[in-house]
Amino acid sequence: MTAAHFTSTERKFTIAGVMIVFLLSALDQTIVATAMPRIIAELHGLALYSWVTTSYLLTSTVAVPICGKLGDLYGRKPVLLVSIGLFLVGSWLCGLSGELGDVPLLGGGMTQLIAFRAVQGIGGGGLFTTAFAIIGELYPPRERGKIGGMFGAVFGLSSAIGPLVGGYFTDHGTMTLFGHVVAGWRWVFYLNLPLGLLALFMVIVMMPKMSHQAKGKIDFIGAGLIIVSIVPLLLALTFGGHFRPWDSALVLGLFATFAIGLVLYIVNERYASHPILPLSLFKNRVFSTANFAGFLISMSFMSALAFLPLFLQIGQSVNATISGLTTLPLMAGLIGSSIVAGRMVSKTGEYKPLMIGSVVLTFVGIFLLSRMDADTSRLDLSWRMFVLGVGLGPTSSVFNIAIQNALPMNQLGVATSSNQFFRQIGSTIGVAVFGTILTNGLSDNLGDTMPGMNLDKLHAMAATMVDLPAAVRSTITGTITHTFTLSLIVVAAALVATLLVPHLPLKSRMPPQQPEPNVQA
Repeated sequence: MTAAHFTSTERKFTIAGVMIVFLLSALDQTIVATAMPRIIAELHGLALYSWVTTSYLLTSTVAVPICGKLGDLYGRKPVLLVSIGLFLVGSWLCGLSGELGDVPLLGGGMTQLIAFRAVQGIGGGGLFTTAFAIIGELYPPRERGKIGGMFGAVFGLSSAIGPLVGGYFTDHGTMTLFGHVVAGWRWVFYLNLPLGLLALFMVIVMMPKMSHQAKGKIDFIGAGLIIVSIVPLLLALTFGGHFRPWDSALVLGLFATFAIGLVLYIVNERYASHPILPLSLFKNRVFSTANFAGFLISMSFMSALAFLPLFLQIGQSVNATISGLTTLPLMAGLIGSSIVAGRMVSKTGEYKPLMIGSVVLTFVGIFLLSRMDADTSRLDLSWRMFVLGVGLGPTSSVFNIAIQNALPMNQLGVATSSNQFFRQIGSTIGVAVFGTILTNGLSDNLGDTMPGMNLDKLHAMAATMVDLPAAVRSTITGTITHTFTLSLIVVAAALVATLLVPHLPLKSRMPPQQPEPNVQA
C-alpha cells in the first residue's frame, strides 16, 4: 500500500498509534537520566555512569540500519511489533537489576543494568527508525515538515514529563510489595510496561499493512562488522586514561580492532549485494553532509542531557523531583521550536535556513551552560536551558526531511535509518568521550579539593543524601561545565557541515519508484 492509497482516516489513526510508540521510546531516554544519580549511588557505579546510556545507544545504533532495511523488505508493521516486544522485555529486566544480588556472567547490579539496557536499546532503535519511516510512507516530503514537527513536539513532551515522572518516583516511589522493598527508581523502568502494552494494542488494531518497497536480504556480515568496529572504539575511549593508560596494550589493541573492523566493514559494504548502508549514497551531498552534521550535534546534545541531572543533584544538592522541574524550560523550548519549524518547512518548502539557525542557537545554548557554577540559581539556569531547547528543536526532523527528500522512495528505510544511525553513533561516542573526561576529571580533582575524597566516598555520601561540602560541589560542577566547554568545538564543526548541505526543493508529491543502485561494480 502506497501513500496514495491511504485514506485520510487511515493516516490519522496510523499516526496516532505511531505517536504512542514514539512517545514510549522517547520517554525512556529522558525519564532514566533523572534517576541515574540515585541509581549509581545505590548500585555503586559512578565509574560506569556513562555506560548505562552508552549500552542502550550502542545496541540501538546497530539495530537502526537493520530495522530500516527489514522494514523496506518485509513492511513496517511486523518490525514495529517485534521492536515493542524487545523494548518491554528490556524494561522489565532493567527494573530487576540488582534485586537478586550478583548474577553469573552479568555480575552485580550496575553491570546487570548495563546489559539489560542493551536489550532495551535493540527495541528502542527499531521504534525510532520505523516511526519516522512510516511518516515517509504516509506523506510526501513537503507535508512531512508539519508531521515531523508534531513528532518533535511528542519528543519534547516526553522530555518534559520524563524528568518529572522519573524524579517523583525516584524520590517518593519506594514502597513495600509482598514484604519486599522496591526502590523508587525501579518504577522508572516498570512504567514502560503499561504504556508499551497500549502501544502494542494501537499498532495491531489501527495500523494497516504497508507494502514493502525493496527486494533483497539483510547483510548480517555488515551488521556484525558494525559491532566489531564500534564496541572496541567505545571501550578504548572509556578505558583510556582512566582504567588503563592511553598507550597501554589494551587501549591500543582496542583502537587497532576498531580500525580493522572499519576497513572490513567498508570492504564488505562495497561488494555486498544488499548492503545495509550502500556506499554510493555518500556521493549524494545532502546525505553525507546532513548526516555528518547530525552526528556532531548528537555528540554534544547527548552529553549535555546525560550530565545535567548530575550537575543538579550532586553538584547543587537538589532532589530528583526538583532536578526534573528545572529542565522543563529546555523541553518547552524544544517543543515550541519543533512545532514552529515543522510548519515553516511545510509552508515555505525551505529547510536550509532552519538548519543553520538551529545549530547556531544550539552553540549559544551550550556556551551558556558552560558558564554555570555551583551557585547558579534555578532562574538563571532555566533561561539558559530554554535557549538550548529552542536550538535543538528543529535539528532532528528538519535534517531527516532533507535526507528523505534527496533519495528515492524505495530507499526510504535506508534514508531514515541512516539519519538515526549517525545521530546515535554520535550520541554513543559523545557520552563515552565526555563521560571519560568527566570521570577522569573528578578522579584528578576530588583529592586535591578535599584530602581523602575519591569516587567511592562520593558514592557513599550521595547514597545517604549527605549534603556535600561547598568545595566538593564546586569541583563537581566545574568538571561538568568543562565538558560543556569542550563540546562547543563539536557544535562549531556541526555548523560548518550544515553550511555545506545543498538545498533541494521539497517535493509536494510522492516521487515515482526508482530501482536500487547496483553497488557491486
